[in-house]
Amino acid sequence: MIHFNSDYMAGAHPEVMRRLVETNLEQTVGYGMDAYTLHAKDLIRSACHTPDAAVHLLVGGTQTNATVIDALLRRHEGVLAAETAHINVHESGAIEATGHKVLVLPQHEGKLSAAEIHAFITDFYRDETYEHMVAPGMVYISHPTELGTLYSLSELEAISQVCHQAGIPLYLDGARLGYALSAPSSDVALPDIARLCDVFYIGGTKVGALFGEAVVAANPERLPHFYPLMKQHGALLAKGRLLGVQFEALFEDGLYERIGEHAVRLALKLKDAFQNKGYRLFLDSPTNQQFVCLPNAVIDRLAEQVTFELWGPRGETESVVRFVTSWATREEDIDTLISLL
Repeated sequence: MIHFNSDYMAGAHPEVMRRLVETNLEQTVGYGMDAYTLHAKDLIRSACHTPDAAVHLLVGGTQTNATVIDALLRRHEGVLAAETAHINVHESGAIEATGHKVLVLPQHEGKLSAAEIHAFITDFYRDETYEHMVAPGMVYISHPTELGTLYSLSELEAISQVCHQAGIPLYLDGARLGYALSAPSSDVALPDIARLCDVFYIGGTKVGALFGEAVVAANPERLPHFYPLMKQHGALLAKGRLLGVQFEALFEDGLYERIGEHAVRLALKLKDAFQNKGYRLFLDSPTNQQFVCLPNAVIDRLAEQVTFELWGPRGETESVVRFVTSWATREEDIDTLISLL
């Protein structure tokens, strides 16, 4: 079998695993106060062009979203997000479990519209009974989106402007950020995200790490008392150096970027093959997630040799299928899949 289910099906990139094994017998202080973690944080600050940023290393994406959103919102506030947002669809009510509501807006190929965010906030405060409702306290976006699409720099700037005019923070979920940054068509760089988003995270779990996500706030005052909040959410790892070692490996010599470039190149090769063979794309994704409409007969035949994910309910004659590449995807895997189409 060759695997295209997701980008977290394999373990860690060999270089990341090598670092973990090499440092395994060392004894360091805990809770992220070790030299590896401190160095990793400095590397991330340098990559973001934010020398004074707060950087916090957590374990997983849902945990990170729940912790950050809880930190940014007051008790009566909710978070604006697209209807397809991970926090709205695939986090088992983790945000609601913290006492906050996800305020859903329409999605446009997975993205939010700055105009619709502005309209929601404006209409909310025009309502004479707004104090009886959950207030929009922040905006959540992901880059790439759940559908593999990307925000352009102008779109990100527009959303950031709306948020800051309204006095609410903008938070970017970067679970697959490495693939967004490596997409040939993208005009958004890491320093742009650090400049335009109050808080964001750099995903490791889906981009070469065994586990781990790096939360970044260019202005540390955006996340006051975040350390004890991490503890409350079960997000403070005693063996914190395991996170530090991994992010040090990812950011020390451009490994994070190379992983993204590798996966995106192979995904776009697969995308071209789908189109050349006459299959209809569900949407135009420039990243490592590719969505294609395949006849059910083809899906059943592929499933004998390939793993992938049905995206939504199976249709009568054809269905949408997602294929995902990662650091572990080989050129021959793509060639084999193409030959099976």
